[in-house]
Amino acid sequence: MTTASTTHPWLPYGVTSTGTRLFCFPHAGASAAVYAGWRAVGGDDPVICPVQLPGRAARGREVPHHDPEALADDVLDGLGREFTGDYALFGHSVGALTAYLVARRIVERGGPPPRHLFVSGRAAPQLPNTRRELRALPTDDLVEELRALGGLPDLLLRERSLLESFLPLLRADLAVNETYRHVPGPPLPIPLTVFGGVDDPRADPVELAAWQELSTDSALVTYPGGHFYLEDRVAEMMQVVRRRMAG
Repeated sequence: MTTASTTHPWLPYGVTSTGTRLFCFPHAGASAAVYAGWRAVGGDDPVICPVQLPGRAARGREVPHHDPEALADDVLDGLGREFTGDYALFGHSVGALTAYLVARRIVERGGPPPRHLFVSGRAAPQLPNTRRELRALPTDDLVEELRALGGLPDLLLRERSLLESFLPLLRADLAVNETYRHVPGPPLPIPLTVFGGVDDPRADPVELAAWQELSTDSALVTYPGGHFYLEDRVAEMMQVVRRRMAG
């Protein structure tokens, strides 16, 4: 098992062996750093383990995935040894899809399943996408869409050169999110908790609730706010995480 002193490209913050490990998958364009602040809130229960995907931060020279199935396979190849013992998965937006696909593969392949699957800020994957697709939009149109979601740092809005260097990664993540085609299967034998913002323009409460069809044990928890509602709700969400895993 990885420790904090061991270099691991997928786990830049390391992993300790105490407590339930909550592996966290980021939203489109984000790196593992988006969960760095969660570590102090989670403490040892759960231990927050931000996942670094290809194409960002220290892995910036690697080609980011465009295909959701290939991404899930790569995650299992890179992190499969960590998915043992007392662990759970969390993902926000496209990270929710990634976490779901990884959990589903673990179950289908007979591996030790996560103790819990937590998903956030994405319509249930079995639903058709009825929204404007973003991955191939002209830059100015894409920027406007992201500005409305609150998903672009001010620095990128001010510095066009930085924005242009960031967009290939973002478009790759959007492709992962938008090209997924659901294959029906039995509900996961894993408890599932769905988080979301009641005013999220990319995942309304009905679309969030549909996740519950994918597990034999599920719950839906919503908060005021839009797509990035969770930025102000980490402490509350960790209370839900602890309560759901204790149940």
